[in-house]
Amino acid sequence: MTRLMTQSRTTKAEYTIDQNETILTALRERARRRPNEVVMERRREVGGWYAVSAKRFVAEIDDIARGLLGLGLKQGDTLAIMSSTRPEWTLIDLAALSIGVIVVPIYESDSVSQIEWICKDSNVRIAICDTHARAQLIEHANTPTVGRIMTFESGAVRTILEAATSINEDTLHAVQAEVDVDSIATVIYTSGTTGVPKGVILTHRNFVGTTKAIAQVVPHILYSTQTRFLLFLPLAHVLARFVQLAVLSGRGVFSHSPDTKNLLADIESFQPSLLLLVPRVLEKIYNAAEAKAGKGTKRKLFRWAAQAAIDYSKAMETTFGPTVAQRRKRTWADRIVLSKIRRLLGPNIKYVVSGGAPLSPTLGHFFRGMGLTVYEGWGLSESTGPISLSDPRNPIMGSVGQVLLGNTITLNDEGEILVKGVSITPGYMNNPEASAEAFDEDGWFHTGDIGHIDRRGNLYITGRKKDIIVTAGGKNVAPAGLEESLVTHPLVSHVIVVGDQKPFIGALITLDREMLATWLANHGLENMDVTQAAQHPRVIASLDKAIARANKSVSKAESIRKFRIINAEFTVDNGYLTPSMKLKRADVARDFADEIEALYAK
Repeated sequence: MTRLMTQSRTTKAEYTIDQNETILTALRERARRRPNEVVMERRREVGGWYAVSAKRFVAEIDDIARGLLGLGLKQGDTLAIMSSTRPEWTLIDLAALSIGVIVVPIYESDSVSQIEWICKDSNVRIAICDTHARAQLIEHANTPTVGRIMTFESGAVRTILEAATSINEDTLHAVQAEVDVDSIATVIYTSGTTGVPKGVILTHRNFVGTTKAIAQVVPHILYSTQTRFLLFLPLAHVLARFVQLAVLSGRGVFSHSPDTKNLLADIESFQPSLLLLVPRVLEKIYNAAEAKAGKGTKRKLFRWAAQAAIDYSKAMETTFGPTVAQRRKRTWADRIVLSKIRRLLGPNIKYVVSGGAPLSPTLGHFFRGMGLTVYEGWGLSESTGPISLSDPRNPIMGSVGQVLLGNTITLNDEGEILVKGVSITPGYMNNPEASAEAFDEDGWFHTGDIGHIDRRGNLYITGRKKDIIVTAGGKNVAPAGLEESLVTHPLVSHVIVVGDQKPFIGALITLDREMLATWLANHGLENMDVTQAAQHPRVIASLDKAIARANKSVSKAESIRKFRIINAEFTVDNGYLTPSMKLKRADVARDFADEIEALYAK
């Protein structure tokens, strides 16, 4: 039996879930009540966007659903989607879910071997891709269950609609009536930092319950007709998919930005009020703004304004709030600097949801001080995305908020976060061993994350249990906090903190090649490559200062004593990052073992 600590948080659900509810129920009710309300805007072939009403959107979903039935799919069959984020992804996903077809997302970056495993394990019958190149990856994989591969490039939607003519509406409605809240909606294969991917089963109940729980926390966002959500993160990621479904269930408008190269242009024209961002994007925005400020007086002015925003945000968490002086300072900072940065995210931007990785508290304070409401949540594929979210009445930077209604969080004696509730997966696809390992005999799901809960019920994430470093002196060190602090430096791309069974903590650092030239110019240095920069005294001194700042938040035994800059890049393509941008520590430690050992050479 799991021995639990006293820190725990339970929230009783203030909503009900009917047995016949599905992911589509709220959207259909929206279309019934407000058929002409705009739910989506799609990009025109030549400039601008056009509106899609709730009535039309639901009709499109049903037409696609009839087409999928016409192609021979039935309830319980699996359909894979391997595509960039685009309207067709959403349409086919919702259509499949409406008839009980299980949707299996495949990341665009997945390898042939990963594709082969996913398709075999989930028994995929039809695969739909955006491009011929991705379709060829599936063709080259050994996937005997896949009977048909289609692409948006070659008119997959048109083909599906042609097949719809053989299925009448009565047949469609009869099939849809068979789908209920406990039907499997999707199987999401965790990218994982080790081993083969595990298929996380999520039911309609998981999505319906989590959506209703989120609606209790942020009704001012979901039920506002002023909400405009632009999605560009991969729909293969559970968080992006969940937020999209949550917005559809409310009254907001959403759209897609398929190519991140056009993201700023799409933001300018669509003018979102809500963006879902990973911390790395926020880091890039901050670092680009600092780099654009250049050197000398302008650089000093940027740093003054940034500090004004950070101080103002920190004061928001105190009993009396910002002082008059802090308010005045922040107002001037906004006029001179902050408003210009905010315009990069569009004139309507109000809310930023940060997820997928921990957000540096300093960075969170900067963007909140800039005038945005920053929400940070925590969750996993196994929790249908978020299982906690910042309290909009009193968000605390550094915390991932409070547990969503209908769920319970507690800690075991190792500090590992355990969860139960409506958001949690029933288990893994074809993998009873993994399910038995993840759930204990009391029904608690072991997340693998280490954290603590404060007296107000706010959850804080310390790091991953498997990432904990035990030094030669027996000190347990969670590397995440140090790494989060260092990656905010404009020169830093990635950091891996090391020191397992070593006398002290060290770090390997990769440089941000995109920012290097600008940083060098701003510091009066000639351009140089990464190898030269890694040996330059000014670069080393700047990183030394960043490490000294990061070390202030930990004890001496946990602090970084030495670091090395390595001439490498950690990417999804070269296998050092998962598709959700998590570092594969074991792979890095194996391939850079010599560099790590050099840190400890006498």
